[in-house]
Amino acid sequence: MSTIRPMRPADLFKISSTNLDHLTETYNIGFYLEYLTKWPDLCRVIEGADGKIEGYILGKLESSPYPSPITPFTPSKNPNPNYLPWHGHITALTVIPAARRLGHATRLSASLEQQADAARAWFVDLFVRASNEIGKELYRKMGYSVYRVVENYYNDGEDALDMRKALSRDVERECVRADGESFRVSPEDVW
Repeated sequence: MSTIRPMRPADLFKISSTNLDHLTETYNIGFYLEYLTKWPDLCRVIEGADGKIEGYILGKLESSPYPSPITPFTPSKNPNPNYLPWHGHITALTVIPAARRLGHATRLSASLEQQADAARAWFVDLFVRASNEIGKELYRKMGYSVYRVVENYYNDGEDALDMRKALSRDVERECVRADGESFRVSPEDVW
C-alpha cells in the first residue's frame, strides 16, 4: 500500500527517478526548496511499501500580482479575463512508470485540491502540453476542463492547455468553461 505524506527537503535527493519521464519538467533544487518553504502543505510525495518515492506533487496558492479589478471579486463581474483570483496551482505532478494506473496522480491531486479548498481558493489549475494526450485524459477524468490555450508556452514552442477544476467557493462554476479550447492567449496574458 502506498502512502501520501508531506514532502521533506531530504526527499529532493530521492525524486530524480520520478523526473525521468520526458513530459516531466525538472527544476533546480532552489525551486523545490522555495515551494517547500512557502507552500509545505501543497508539496507531497507518495511512498511505496518499500519506502521508495513513487511520485510527487508540487503546488502553490496564488493570485495575479496586481489587485483585483473589482472588490469583492466575483467571476461573473470581472472585467479583466486574464486576472487570476486566489487559486491553487499544480506546478508539477509525476508518477514513476511502474506505479502508474494505480490512482497515485488522482490521490496526490485530491490532497492538493483539499488544501486549496480549505484555503478558500476559487479553483485549481495546471498547465499540460497540448501533445500530452495521456495527461489531458487523466486530468479530464479528475474533473478538470480546458480554460484556455496558451500559445507557444513551452520553450520548444508547444502550446499549453490551462486546465481548471472549480472548488467549493465557485458555487456557480464561473471560473471554468466548457469551450476553453477556443480561447487562445499568449504567454504574456497568463498573468
